[in-house]
Amino acid sequence: MRFTKALFGIVTVAAAVLASTAAQAQAPYPGKPIQLIVGYAPGGGTDLLARIIAAKMAEGLGQPVVIENKVGAQSIIAAQYVAKANPDGYTLLLGPSGPVSMNPALYSKLPYSPLRDFAPISLVGSFPLILVVGQSHPAKSVAQLIEYAKANPDKANYGASAAPFQLAAELFKQKTGTAFQHIAYKGSNESVNAVATGEITMTLADPPPVVGQFKAGRVRALAITTPAAHPAWPGVPTMREAGFKDMDIELWTGLLAPAGTPQPVIRRLHEEIVRVLKLPDVRERFATLGVDPVGSTPEEFSRVIAADIAKWTAVAKAANIKAD
Repeated sequence: MRFTKALFGIVTVAAAVLASTAAQAQAPYPGKPIQLIVGYAPGGGTDLLARIIAAKMAEGLGQPVVIENKVGAQSIIAAQYVAKANPDGYTLLLGPSGPVSMNPALYSKLPYSPLRDFAPISLVGSFPLILVVGQSHPAKSVAQLIEYAKANPDKANYGASAAPFQLAAELFKQKTGTAFQHIAYKGSNESVNAVATGEITMTLADPPPVVGQFKAGRVRALAITTPAAHPAWPGVPTMREAGFKDMDIELWTGLLAPAGTPQPVIRRLHEEIVRVLKLPDVRERFATLGVDPVGSTPEEFSRVIAADIAKWTAVAKAANIKAD
């Protein structure tokens, strides 16, 4: 009799656990606030994008989307945090090209794998790089900049604050046969300002820090890295127009979840971010940052990541640069 009662108790508890698990599985997502991880400081480009989309996603999902800035180590800390998080859809990464497709090119060992540890949801935005020199620099075209660099190898240098900008500049060197020396800066604002003051020769930078200096007439934009002319940069030639068809560069930011996140959750998040990116006010705010809203399928985003890792790994290898 005691054995029968004990067995009955065990069965009852097991049934309760299974019922609870089933109820949780059937519970609508999301049922609590979502954490959106950003690997950069508040006020930066990625953080600004995060704040734009988080507010709109919260409206559509019916739950707060809370931004947490986990800064440091080229966004490795943030990427690792999300890669190791519970794959339930409540911890997401707003990941730019740097930690997702460029860190693998520069670091021989990373505490996460962009291809294995994440479930891509959608590309969020893309943006070109702008090649700039100081307004007082003699080069008024890419061709003249190359001539200057070859005639003055001891004076030609470039500023870069992170992996995307260094690798882009190294690709430029490879395609033009120049030997610009790398000067490290803490941020794009610093490298663009160094160009404006004549401290360095040139930089390839993202649009936000360039816009103000360009409009103020302190820097000269020699080229943009989009395949076609960009409406935000009228009169600025593309690299293709400057004679370098292999210098197409569009960096991006995307939304990712930990690998193993259930497909229904991925689909719900994908539907929501695509909806948000179609909103007129979101598109307008992206435009002020020089970012083009994208929206893609998870499969398309996965292909972009894989292709970019291969591309930038080849660039880093040819330049013999490693971050570790």
